[in-house]
Amino acid sequence: MIGLSFSHRVSGIDRQRPAPDLTHSRASPRTDTLSPRPDEIAATMADAEEHSGVIAAVRRRVTPDETERAAMRDAVARLSERIRVEVSDLPADADVVQVGSTARGTWLAGDRDIDLFIRFPPDLDRERLERYGLSVGNAVLPTGHEAYAEHPYVTGTFEGFDIDLVPCYDVANAATPQSAVDRTPHHNAYLTARLDTDTAGEVRVFKQFLKGIGVYGSDLRTRGFSGYLSELLVLEYGGVDSLLEAAAEWHPPVTFDPEDHATEAHDDPLVMVDPTDPARNVAAVCSATNVARLQHYAREFLQDPRDGLFEPDEAEPLDATAVRGHIEHRETAPVAVVFDAPDIVDDQLYPQLAKSLSGVRDGLDRRGFEPIRATTFAHDRAVLFVELAHRRLPRVERHAGRPVHVREHAEGFYGTYAGSSPAVDDGTAPGRDAEHGDNADHEATYGPFVDGDRYVVERDRSFADAAAFLRSEELFGVGLGTRVESRLREEYEVLVGPAVADLCPEFGRELADYFDPQP
Repeated sequence: MIGLSFSHRVSGIDRQRPAPDLTHSRASPRTDTLSPRPDEIAATMADAEEHSGVIAAVRRRVTPDETERAAMRDAVARLSERIRVEVSDLPADADVVQVGSTARGTWLAGDRDIDLFIRFPPDLDRERLERYGLSVGNAVLPTGHEAYAEHPYVTGTFEGFDIDLVPCYDVANAATPQSAVDRTPHHNAYLTARLDTDTAGEVRVFKQFLKGIGVYGSDLRTRGFSGYLSELLVLEYGGVDSLLEAAAEWHPPVTFDPEDHATEAHDDPLVMVDPTDPARNVAAVCSATNVARLQHYAREFLQDPRDGLFEPDEAEPLDATAVRGHIEHRETAPVAVVFDAPDIVDDQLYPQLAKSLSGVRDGLDRRGFEPIRATTFAHDRAVLFVELAHRRLPRVERHAGRPVHVREHAEGFYGTYAGSSPAVDDGTAPGRDAEHGDNADHEATYGPFVDGDRYVVERDRSFADAAAFLRSEELFGVGLGTRVESRLREEYEVLVGPAVADLCPEFGRELADYFDPQP
């Protein structure tokens, strides 16, 4: 049953949510025994009217008019008929089903996406599914092109609409899909049976809110809220206002199980058990950051309901002068590894960039450069951007061994460094490149000596300059994404300090977001 419940089944166990920590309650109950004062009642009513007024205005704006609806229906009907003609000539039974927000009446005014799935029998082998699917798609959309996810599909335009023609298996149960997209028709059927006109309108408003705050989309670049998840959340709470009131009070992890049939536990900040697949979390891709963003802006809306929260606010691109000004003020040392972006789809590219950024940041951190913040950008080129507390460090670093009384380990540490010599002013000291800080022919070591209960040495760092590390072969030992590493081995550039302002022509908007961070 869809709606609020205080008990959700996870891994076969009923978990009771104790008040007042209800993870998706509409509102906290009053704890006092006194009746609310008339001024409190009036203020509450005024707040509710203000919320409702903004929501109603947004709802009117994002609801497609009849002309748009008629054009959508006509395009779907004509494309579906073309598909039926093409599949009739195939040596396999197949049909077509419309899925997604346009099928459920939850698309936003101005959106032009139509998703049509061509369903094939489950006993058809994968090679023929792909071949038949592409054959039908290319015949129906002769000006389209092939795209690739788990398997290929055809995408293109038709009468001003963006069309995806996707082959899938007509599986009887969404819990046993043969390809990743096989669940989608089941999602569509589940929601279509439960959404009415009013609820569909609430879904549109919530989607627009998610777009306005920048967390709409389950792609691996955004890692936000999918359309399916958005619709399930609205069904849980019955409307946008109730949903935002509840989200403002969430204490992650938050779990929803609309059908009370979960078979697995999930370690995610937001869990929405798929009503059609009890082992799946619909919100698995949604990051903790984006759950927190929804909470932040839900509170903003409740405190100050305004139309502006429903519209994306894109920053004006920064120019080089502004970027250099930020760097001068912050007195930090930004570094940027710049290279040609791998030629792969975004859902492959951004996990690669995230893995590589994590490796580079950790590599800089282990060497003492103290990363403050890091991000990545990508267009034709890609950037691993890390802002450091220090570009250069002292030539020597302290290195402590085990306590002296831990004899075996302590003696091993002592033996490693005993007999080493420090740098002296006799021409034998290690050299130091002014730009890179890299070592000369040998390293100097001071010690070992006893400090407290341990042997300690002060030894030369492998890299006293962050740029030297990034330009060295050791960069390839930090755990880069495979495709990123391939690009870096071909060619890359390291920008340091004010030189990162050279990125502005291509990444001015991204740098604006970086230097003016918002929730």
